[in-house]
Amino acid sequence: MIHIFVSVFHLSSAAVTSSCNPQGDFNLPVFMTSGDFTIGGIFPLHYRVELPPTDYIKRPLANNYKKPIHCFTRMYFHNIIVCRFDPRAFRWALTMTLAVEEINNRKDLLPNHNLAYSIFDSCATPVTAQKAVLAVLNGQDVVQSFICSGASPLLGLIGESGSSQSIVVSRTLEPFRIPMISYFSTCSCLSDRKQFPTFFRVVPSDDYQVKAIAQLLKRFGWTWIGVVTEDHDYGRFALQGLKREIENTNICLAYHEMIPKDYTQEQVMRILKVMKESTAKVVVVFSGEGEFYPFLREFVTQNITGIQWIASEAWVTASILAETYPFLDGTIGFAIRQGHIPGFQDYLKTVTPDRYPSNPQVQELWEALYGCSPSTSSLNSHLPSCTGKELLRKEHSAYMNTSSPRVAYHVYKVVYAFAHSLHNLIHCKPGNGPFENVSCANLNNVFPWQVKLQHYLQEISFSVSGEEVNFDVKGDSIPSYDLINWQRHASGDIQFVKVGLYDGAQQTGSELVIEEQAIMWSNQQKKVPMSVCSNSCTPGFRKAVRRGQPLCCFDCVPCDIGKISNQTDSIDCLSCPEDYWSNVNGTICVPKAVEFLSHDAMGITLTVIAVVGAFLTVTVLVIFLYNRGTPIVRVNNSELSFFILLSLTLCFLCALVFIGEPTSWSCMLRHTAFSITFSLCISCILGKTLVVLAAFTATRPGSNIMKWLGPTQQRIIIFCCTLVQVVICTAWLTISPPFPYRNTKYQQSKIILDCSVGSDLAFWCVLGYIGLLACVCFFLAFLARKLPGNFNEAKYITFSMLIFCAVWLAFVPAYVSSPGKFTTAVEIFAILASSFGLLFCLFTPKCYIILLKPEKNTKQHLMGKVTK
Repeated sequence: MIHIFVSVFHLSSAAVTSSCNPQGDFNLPVFMTSGDFTIGGIFPLHYRVELPPTDYIKRPLANNYKKPIHCFTRMYFHNIIVCRFDPRAFRWALTMTLAVEEINNRKDLLPNHNLAYSIFDSCATPVTAQKAVLAVLNGQDVVQSFICSGASPLLGLIGESGSSQSIVVSRTLEPFRIPMISYFSTCSCLSDRKQFPTFFRVVPSDDYQVKAIAQLLKRFGWTWIGVVTEDHDYGRFALQGLKREIENTNICLAYHEMIPKDYTQEQVMRILKVMKESTAKVVVVFSGEGEFYPFLREFVTQNITGIQWIASEAWVTASILAETYPFLDGTIGFAIRQGHIPGFQDYLKTVTPDRYPSNPQVQELWEALYGCSPSTSSLNSHLPSCTGKELLRKEHSAYMNTSSPRVAYHVYKVVYAFAHSLHNLIHCKPGNGPFENVSCANLNNVFPWQVKLQHYLQEISFSVSGEEVNFDVKGDSIPSYDLINWQRHASGDIQFVKVGLYDGAQQTGSELVIEEQAIMWSNQQKKVPMSVCSNSCTPGFRKAVRRGQPLCCFDCVPCDIGKISNQTDSIDCLSCPEDYWSNVNGTICVPKAVEFLSHDAMGITLTVIAVVGAFLTVTVLVIFLYNRGTPIVRVNNSELSFFILLSLTLCFLCALVFIGEPTSWSCMLRHTAFSITFSLCISCILGKTLVVLAAFTATRPGSNIMKWLGPTQQRIIIFCCTLVQVVICTAWLTISPPFPYRNTKYQQSKIILDCSVGSDLAFWCVLGYIGLLACVCFFLAFLARKLPGNFNEAKYITFSMLIFCAVWLAFVPAYVSSPGKFTTAVEIFAILASSFGLLFCLFTPKCYIILLKPEKNTKQHLMGKVTK
């Protein structure tokens, strides 16, 4: 900061002189008036500046300080002349002059006092802005100033539009405690009251703008964005703020590029290459129009299409960009709120070369607006002289459009803020209101630090054109933005259409309001453009982040079976409850299919087989009853044959209990009925086997075995053998009975509804007992297989027991390994197969003789005594 003071004042070591001599020539102000109180103004009337050369190796020569700094008025690109004079900024300066003239004409504000202004050009660069503020500080007399001994001629400063320029200007003014109010500097860094205690502004901080942009990105689902910033504090702090706002969201930066201060085509082409190769179709730009304008010129040459631009407030209402580059149509961004300046358009019409013949900026304005030179002495001799019939250039048509001023309106507010503060200072009474601890000013010697803007702006609101102007504790304006959309009408005119607003004073989540149907996107599209690294994962899929890439870049992986995702972009899939399963799309959990042996094709088939088996058995029983007096029926105790047929009928019918949805009663009934009926059937066969064996053994001399196997003894054997099974089943049902069981482990997609045996020991005891009876019966029948006679029933009993045992031996592994309802089907099949085996092996030969060979149905034939 030392070099600043050297530039302003030259003090002798003895400090005996009260005069201050400037260390170089200063450009004359653009506009200047005299009055009681002077307000300075700094505006970027040009885009570029030509700096004196320096290599930073040796100390610059003294005369380099005196070499003038020139603002470019025109620049050449590819032999095309581009005007770098900014009519938009010139209109801001005229707004200040209008406001001062209004205040001087009012009787209720600063009566009997006149405001004066001194307006300089910053050329939109910090170094020129510093030169401008030093020129303002030195006052009107550039030869000698008495600022060292008396009050500063400057009570306050209005400026600058660029944040970097405002930082330099504010730090230059701060040692003198001269207040400064900016009309367009939005960098959040300027809210630091420790670094910038004398800086204030009437526009919101970028902290609020980045909040608004982040909400805009989330509203339209733009998760993959590019960011382009200028290489100044404005761009750097805005980028930091945007990163902070999107940090905990699903929005990612595809790239961040910075427009270099020292503009070179090579650097810009590198940036454009990144933009062209990126898949991000939404680009946020934090830049002033001066830095952005040449960048866009190169952008045109690269044939980059499909970009949706999001503009910062610095260029969202820059009409020269909108008119020059049609590919920016559809741009959307937040602009500071508009207002109304009475009589502004009429005032602009009075600014002509005739009124200001010696003002070069007015000459440049005319050249920019109409493309002609109003004076023959103009340096731009390549332009034709004005004839008075020229039309306003299209790219600068917004200069005369004062229907909705934004930046100009804030300049207007700044002037009134100074005027109200000065008015209160002059008319203050110590101890009252916000000036309770403030001393009032001496009208003969008002110092800048007495203009207590901090007290005034923080504690008092005032009205400008009917709008209340308020400030927060940091000296910032209360945040409020209009959402602007660039729309080109059929006539070809570009319009800045308000399609929404952002009000930072509203509750969280309610700040942003958008009329989406009113937006016209790039390429005249009504459909919201997409900008994502990866398309959203639909329900039924989850996001799988790609290694080494941002979180916004991911693959969509289907949910595993049994898991669902019912939201878009699910991070993980949710497991379904135990009794539920995922549908085919993996979007909802549906109840699992309950599987049991029902009356489906398999169930009906087994039912038919069981009924047919029972019918055949009953038919055989009827045949036997009808022929009960014949030898073939009476042989070896016909009563046992009837018991066997009756038990076989029950065996066939008990298979039906296994079909249908298991219940507590059906589970207990199916196993006990099966075990008791088969035990009864095998017991009867065992009794018949004993009778057959005893009958042929009784023919031996001295044998009286038949008296121990009479009808009564046979019934006792059958009863006892069956009773054992009944006891086992009773104990089974008492201790651990079978019960319905929902098996959700065997097949995850189904609930297998089956009967659990309850006690595995009891179940296998039941089967084991039946197997024991069958083995004993098989062994005895095997012993009697070679006994004499044409009809040896022991052979058929042997064969039937062989089939019976084979079926049940095969049942065991099949039962254990069969899934779901097939377990029950295997058990039914074993019951039916063994039942049919007993029925066919025991009774088919007899029915054959009864029905087809009645001549063999004699006792002699059966005993093998038939005479041939």
